[in-house]
Amino acid sequence: MPEPAPTLSRRAARANMRLHAADQARHARASVADRVRRGVLLVSAALLLIGAAVAVTAVAGSPVAGETRLGEHSVAPPLPAAAPVTALPVPAQSMVTAASCATPAVAAALETGTDADVITAFGGAGALRDAVVGGRAPCVSLSAADRVWVVVNKRRPLDPPDYVPASFMRPEAMQRTADVRLRPDAAAALTALVAAAADEGAGAIGLNSAYRSYASQQSTYRGYVNSLGKADADLTSARAGHSEHQTGIAADLVACSRGCGGIEAFAGTSQASWLADNAWRFGFIVRYEDGQTATTGYEWEPWHVRYLGAELAAAYHEGGFHSLEAFFGLPAAPDYGD
Repeated sequence: MPEPAPTLSRRAARANMRLHAADQARHARASVADRVRRGVLLVSAALLLIGAAVAVTAVAGSPVAGETRLGEHSVAPPLPAAAPVTALPVPAQSMVTAASCATPAVAAALETGTDADVITAFGGAGALRDAVVGGRAPCVSLSAADRVWVVVNKRRPLDPPDYVPASFMRPEAMQRTADVRLRPDAAAALTALVAAAADEGAGAIGLNSAYRSYASQQSTYRGYVNSLGKADADLTSARAGHSEHQTGIAADLVACSRGCGGIEAFAGTSQASWLADNAWRFGFIVRYEDGQTATTGYEWEPWHVRYLGAELAAAYHEGGFHSLEAFFGLPAAPDYGD
């Protein structure tokens, strides 16, 4: 008998089996594809995260202040970790070296330059004074009679004691009552001072005494000793070799109208008042001020001016000094120590 045809149920079962197999294949393929897609998405996400981290790290390490763009968002750079607080380093003193005798410009100016050149080489009058007071300028001798910064008093004789200036000049347009020679620089400055006093309404100023030689000072001092006694003479007149007049840069001034009075009549005049306020403008100081006898060794002499040069006189005035001893940090010289 021929084989009987498959029943519907069996045919359906096989069809279901084929469908199931196909479906399993499709599911398998979909599973693989799905896994691939998920893997790609995970890798992409990882790459995006890594890229963002790198970008943020670059921003954090960037020396440029401000925000850095990442996509459409503005991201501020992260704050660096707080560093320990330490004091700022103090520059070494050697980084700004003050001029001294070892400075080539100073050495050259002392060798061949003028007093003004030396002051410039030190960096100005204030710097020169600071170097002297600070002990950095032993090459600047305050005893050298030919230097404008010389300090002569009862404890500091001139070097040399019988010094004579190299040249002299007479101030112009001044009434005179005695020796009128001065060093050229001091004479020119005094000419300008006297002219300014007249122009500014202070009145006429005359010259009573200027340069005195060693021998002339000996004679002058003896005269005061004979008339006042040694102790009082020492308050008024210097011994030879210790006198500012011998330098050629000091002068005794008098007030003049129709005639010139003596030095003792100078105090209280309009000329004396103007001189006290304005002498520094022309490079002079009133050397022996009131109340400074214990330092200078001399009684008040409003008529006695001493030339320092424009720069040093300005530094003296601006510093509020009242004696050269204080200006250069020197000991007081109330007596000769004998």
